Amino acid sequence: MINAVAAARPAAAIRKPIRVMVVDDAIVVRRQLTRWIGDEKDMMVTACLRTGREAVEQVEACNPDVVVLDVDMPELDGISALPQLLQKKRYLVVIMASTFTRRSAEISLRALSLGAADYVPKPEAALDADASAAFRRELLDKIRNLGRRGGSLLRQRRPATAPREIVPPSRRASMPSAETVAFTLRPFALLPPRALLIGSSTGGPQALTALIGQLGGAIDRAPVLVTQHMPQTFTTVLAEHLTRISGRRVREAAHEEPIVPGGIYVAPGGRHMRVVRGAGGPVIALGDDPPINFCKPSIDPLLSSAAQVWGAGSLALILTGMGSDGTNGAAEIAAAGGSVIAQDEETSVVWGMPRAVALAGLCSAVLPLGQIPAEVNRLFVGGRA
Repeated sequence: MINAVAAARPAAAIRKPIRVMVVDDAIVVRRQLTRWIGDEKDMMVTACLRTGREAVEQVEACNPDVVVLDVDMPELDGISALPQLLQKKRYLVVIMASTFTRRSAEISLRALSLGAADYVPKPEAALDADASAAFRRELLDKIRNLGRRGGSLLRQRRPATAPREIVPPSRRASMPSAETVAFTLRPFALLPPRALLIGSSTGGPQALTALIGQLGGAIDRAPVLVTQHMPQTFTTVLAEHLTRISGRRVREAAHEEPIVPGGIYVAPGGRHMRVVRGAGGPVIALGDDPPINFCKPSIDPLLSSAAQVWGAGSLALILTGMGSDGTNGAAEIAAAGGSVIAQDEETSVVWGMPRAVALAGLCSAVLPLGQIPAEVNRLFVGGRA
């Protein structure tokens, strides 16, 4: 058992409210978002604007920490305003707000590649109160988590392979104002994996883009199943995007589809993805049961079902994301003798899900994103720590 300690961070004194700029051409949306944000004690609205051009002109004077930026606006749309905003304020957190259309999904994913921290899909006005409540919770959670992150690593430009600082006990004793996070690592499974399971959320599309293309030929002998917290249409576009950038065929999973070595399957938005035993081998099972951990798809069902089918042959990656989805499933992977790798704090946009599995003592490694592909490839060819 290896005791690892995350890099120490200075304890915050009195936190200032997160300063938020709302940019949307619909006055109803602007008023609603302004009211929601204004009701939060740790947030404040610094500006409520109609166009991207107004945002670019006023961003320096208003000095927001976070901009909620609509995709479609007159004069200057969100995707055009984004690079100009980041040029004027390098560490600005930009959250794209878009509808559920395919075009908006494509623009949102493109925005992530241009420096946006995340996106949030806007429900249609005709949808019920539950959809509005879910949108409010997701938006405020992302403002809070990303705003506190201080611009996220998307603009810190830290190398993905930068090593984590291990703080020795002697030095920690001299750091009374620091907060440390300790966790214990488990041994890796004794046999090579038979399947790779990946769970990701906030910052996940960027992480998956960096990861999938770097997974070597070793994974051609095993399937890869991905659950990314995303709504319908967005997961379709994500699969197509990953196919283009990786040179591998990535598909949105279909119900009762056979799972074959070398296949890469993405859970469809709005459906939980599980693995079940079929007559000819493992198959995909999509479920319309209620959200788990406020997520649909949720990572837990994928990992739990994989543990039942592949047991010790399961290798799970928990990448950047808010909350703790995936922890229960990772516990079942570990209990079955499988292995879990978590992305480290320094390369995570939000170190929520990876932190949860690390603190639960379920991980065999906690690594920078840039080091994960090499470790996965090593495990698949039979290397052991």
